[in-house]
Amino acid sequence: MRIIILLFILYFVSFTLQAQHGNKVQNLDLSGSIGSGQGTGAFSYNYNWQLGKKGKFEIGTGVRFTSYFGTNQYYITAPAKLTSGETGPQVLFLENINENLDSVLFGNAQVNALNITLNLGYNITPKLYAGFSIDAIGFSFGGEQNARYFNGNITGPVTAKPTGFNILLVSDNDRGSLNSEFFVRYKLNKQWGIKAGYQFLFIEYTTKTQVQTFPENNDRFRNKSSAFLIGVTYHLNNKK
Repeated sequence: MRIIILLFILYFVSFTLQAQHGNKVQNLDLSGSIGSGQGTGAFSYNYNWQLGKKGKFEIGTGVRFTSYFGTNQYYITAPAKLTSGETGPQVLFLENINENLDSVLFGNAQVNALNITLNLGYNITPKLYAGFSIDAIGFSFGGEQNARYFNGNITGPVTAKPTGFNILLVSDNDRGSLNSEFFVRYKLNKQWGIKAGYQFLFIEYTTKTQVQTFPENNDRFRNKSSAFLIGVTYHLNNKK
């Protein structure tokens, strides 16, 4: 939570400083990725401020809708207090406690997430841009799915729905479904650009009952995936 608070303070200060002096860049972005048994499509609106005299750096926010599809994917125990035995930013550097991890196998999964994003970027040249965006907070929705729960030799049928509330809290402290992208974009003309990069995605389901009972009750299970992405960008107001 401290990281999120610091980021929002940084954005607020940056927005205040740049409101009078910084150029504003708005764009619409469509990207997609395909991995092993899963894929995503994402559409976003981004509003960035250019920093510095030359406007090389960009910082901003936006809204992103991500739709995820998966087939025969395992979701493991999600909460950090179970996966790492601790909470807080230090879990980013801790190994998973394997004996605390149960899993749920989904034959089919489909999750839609609408999140506010945090954006950073650098204009390498007038045409070439390197960027990073990460979902910060929002909500998810999708249909109820039948799945199978695994705990060692114990298995059983379960039903689950996408975890409704999403928030970025560092690694396994995160809750819900969150998308992040590292990418490079090339501007074809004043309005259109193409992009390629790498996506890291958390998708989370909550089971109807707390099927995990050791080391404590749990109903949240997460799939972590990564894949290469491609996409297109439409610039709304950038004339360069």
